[in-house]
Amino acid sequence: MRKLAEKRPLSIYMQEGVVEAGCDEAGRGCLSGPVFAAAVILPPDFECEALNDSKQLSEKMRNELRTVIEREATSYAVASCTPMEIDEINILWASVEAMHRAIAKLKQVPQHILVDGNRFKPYKDIPHTCVVKGDGKFMSIAAASILAKTHRDEHMKNLHLEFPDYGWDKNKGYPTRVHREGIAKCGITYHHRKSFNIVSNRIDKEE
Repeated sequence: MRKLAEKRPLSIYMQEGVVEAGCDEAGRGCLSGPVFAAAVILPPDFECEALNDSKQLSEKMRNELRTVIEREATSYAVASCTPMEIDEINILWASVEAMHRAIAKLKQVPQHILVDGNRFKPYKDIPHTCVVKGDGKFMSIAAASILAKTHRDEHMKNLHLEFPDYGWDKNKGYPTRVHREGIAKCGITYHHRKSFNIVSNRIDKEE
């Protein structure tokens, strides 16, 4: 029997001795709702073995870690871009804009920005580094992924109370069968992203 590989510990920072903010987004692949982003600055002595990419964690664990991050982070902020903005500038750049808005809300100005993924636009004159799958490599990015995901999930659950036909309390706006059946039955709302291929027959796994 093959031995399972042990989870590699996440690094606290990329550049030692500078104030570093990790950034990530949530909701890029959804048919409805805003895209959320978070920026997090962690103290250099931060420890949390459970911290990981939000997609690798249960909803219960993400919510527990959100409390830890918001309590212990040096600074954190969450921001979003609306479906209308997504339709206007496309989902990639709306995700980047949401990250910029989150960074702007930080109480401490970072000296270096760590970004999950491979695309970003410079924020002011602060140097940045893009890290593919960075939410599984750096604590600050993982923390940002958890805050973006939990804040967005909370937002979609609240929208579900007003629009209960799409299953947003469960699928959070992703193109699941329940969501697509709701669209076929009731049409789209102003929370849907009109630039997305909403009428496609593709059914994706719920994230």
